[in-house]
Amino acid sequence: MNQAIKERDYFTDHDVLLDPYAYFEEMRPRGPVCQLETHDCLLVTGFDECVEVLRNPTDFSSLNSLASSAFPLPFTPEGSDISAQLEQNRDKYIGGDMVVTYDDTRHTNIRALISLMFTPSRLKANEAFMREYAEKMVSDVVARGRCELVHEIATPYVTMVIADLMGVPAEDRSVFEEKIAEGQTVGSIDDPDSPTDMSAVLFIAEYMGRYLQERAAKPGADLLSELATASYPDGTKPDLIELISLATFMFAAGQDTSAKLLANAMRYVVDEPGLQQQLREDRKLIPFLLEEVLRLEGSSKATHRLARRDTTIGDTKVPAGTQVIVALAAANRDPRRWGEDANEFKLKRPGIKQHIGFGRGSHTCAGAPLARAEVATMFNTFFDRTDNIEISASHHGAKGARRYEFEPSFIIRGMDNLHLELQAKN
Repeated sequence: MNQAIKERDYFTDHDVLLDPYAYFEEMRPRGPVCQLETHDCLLVTGFDECVEVLRNPTDFSSLNSLASSAFPLPFTPEGSDISAQLEQNRDKYIGGDMVVTYDDTRHTNIRALISLMFTPSRLKANEAFMREYAEKMVSDVVARGRCELVHEIATPYVTMVIADLMGVPAEDRSVFEEKIAEGQTVGSIDDPDSPTDMSAVLFIAEYMGRYLQERAAKPGADLLSELATASYPDGTKPDLIELISLATFMFAAGQDTSAKLLANAMRYVVDEPGLQQQLREDRKLIPFLLEEVLRLEGSSKATHRLARRDTTIGDTKVPAGTQVIVALAAANRDPRRWGEDANEFKLKRPGIKQHIGFGRGSHTCAGAPLARAEVATMFNTFFDRTDNIEISASHHGAKGARRYEFEPSFIIRGMDNLHLELQAKN
């Protein structure tokens, strides 16, 4: 195996971008935890080992989760516990002021506020908007007989749903839709010096600041009002900057997972033999589809952690200051956990909800219930309005020889476009 001699660079290799699963399989024989040659960090591909890291926020910081394990430490680690050094250097990390990178009490407090967002009752109240908006979008493209799923449907749909959930004024929603549509790459392999574009985040933050101040002065029944008047578990009030950061992150992060999941799942629906008809006849199978796609083709390929104390992963000693790639996509195909058919699609796979497509532990994706609801709603609507859906052979090649373009990210697994041909229901 040539790759055993020359290791490919996970962070910059476009072939790895196109097929990260082949890369992880190349690396798997080195063990579930291995040291990379191309970067000074560990790669964790084993399911049990990934879960172990994700469920250990005491020893592993999330500070580098956006900057990635390729971002060199901006200080020299001293001693067996570098927690204080990490906090002193937080401002040097991309997204260091966002909940996805928080640790300890600060993270616990913010997660308590996030719990306000995705309650079953709030999602239930949002269902009518999801259905109505999906009906409008799908009706328009079915009448045309075709669509490009990612930009015409998925991205604007999830933008409008999260806007409705949060209470973004109707007149501003198209502004956000346009800004999101301009594209923002998280973990770009094309710009290693600045891998995450924060321009859209900063744009959204300006609006969120205004909304939150307005809601604090005159609360309504929406989520932004609830955040503007919320307290931490100890009764103290979050400051405005913290609330702006939270609202901005939840709005921006709420787009990506759902939009990517819809497109990734559609590929399986169309090309997996007999699956489309099976789902059309029994809609109760749609949730099983989504979980298996989250396992096989989850929206996040990897997340990152930084050892802040001397610790271990399995039998591997991990000194404080070690950076760790937690390869979610590899763990979700680990044959030690999923069996020899780990790389195959299997509807109703036993134990499927144990996948880590949405992470695990304290940083589990808070928007997972919303993502599942959005994508299930959209599939139901497509099935209601069509008799058949095909992937455009003229754009992507014939079945068995498809060609796809993916977002150039070492964090996100998302299609750049997916062209569909739609046969309207008779």
